[in-house]
Amino acid sequence: MLALSRKKNEALVINNDIEITVLDIRGDQVKIGISAPKEVPVYRKEVYLQIQEANKEAMNADNLEALKDLF
Repeated sequence: MLALSRKKNEALVINNDIEITVLDIRGDQVKIGISAPKEVPVYRKEVYLQIQEANKEAMNADNLEALKDLF
């Protein structure tokens, strides 16, 4: 993991097309802005993990058997 220090209004650039900017700092909370192409999904980690879990559940064997029965 790369750890960098940034101040308010400073930014990082990732892969030439993703920019992360520190918008505000209040106590132990940091507000960031992310500019990325529309085709690049951006999720909070807890939402990303929920999506991954839902995808795993959707792919369980029971669901695959139900799909086979349709054909």
